[in-house]
Amino acid sequence: MNWLAALQHLTDHNESGVLITVAAVRGHAPREAGAKMVVSQGETWDSVGGGNLEATAVARARALLRTHAQAPELLTLRLNDSAPNEYGRQCCGGEVTLLFEPLATVRPHIALFGIGHVGLELALILSRLPVQLHLTDSRAAQLAPERLAGVLAGAATVHLHAVPIPELTLPDLPAGSHLIVMTHDHAEDAALCDAALRRPDLGFIGLIGSSVKWIRFREQLKAVGHAEADLERITTPIGLPGISGKAPAVIAVSVAAQLVQVLEQSSRPQPVLPPQRIS
Repeated sequence: MNWLAALQHLTDHNESGVLITVAAVRGHAPREAGAKMVVSQGETWDSVGGGNLEATAVARARALLRTHAQAPELLTLRLNDSAPNEYGRQCCGGEVTLLFEPLATVRPHIALFGIGHVGLELALILSRLPVQLHLTDSRAAQLAPERLAGVLAGAATVHLHAVPIPELTLPDLPAGSHLIVMTHDHAEDAALCDAALRRPDLGFIGLIGSSVKWIRFREQLKAVGHAEADLERITTPIGLPGISGKAPAVIAVSVAAQLVQVLEQSSRPQPVLPPQRIS
């Protein structure tokens, strides 16, 4: 698999990676400017020159992956006897500048349960984002292709789940998935909240509804064994504070903005040590 196919592989498998390009060469070097490779946490594809040069590049790329870095960076290495060589000597005599570009191959998963009036409006907004969007409803007609034409035409990868028992789709969602529960049936909502709380690896869990609804749900969820700390994982009501409109489109805009905040917080880069010029 070459570096270009590797980009699609990482996207298909929702894995992070770094694209490394030989940006500039001075003197003799094992590869020419423009040579590329792709690095993930466990694999590499193609080559920027092998030896100490490539081993140093792979190590740096994986450091960027561990810290969820998003910004590109340059690293210059000299290939001579006097240069530090952590992974073996490389004496071509030239100098190579590498460009590291973290790839946007990981798309967050957002699952909407209940594609009624609000659910459809929210799906339309979220479909414009580069996300994995899961739409689940026990009413098959709510997921008819003609009804979702605008959603399916967006940038999101859309997964449709027309199932009579919506909570059965929860085990198939990857860790870190974000959920919005807003079905037409309070019994379904309660079952989904119970199932979601039994997965500690999920991300944001939002529940549409009033304070009265949540009071009742809290008692039901406590009765089946959920502690107060578990219940704190559920956010209700959903949406940004200060937006009081009840029109489906208004609610959807408010919830979408809240989800964008969650996505930005979860993808915020961690501090990473700056690369050093090796000469």
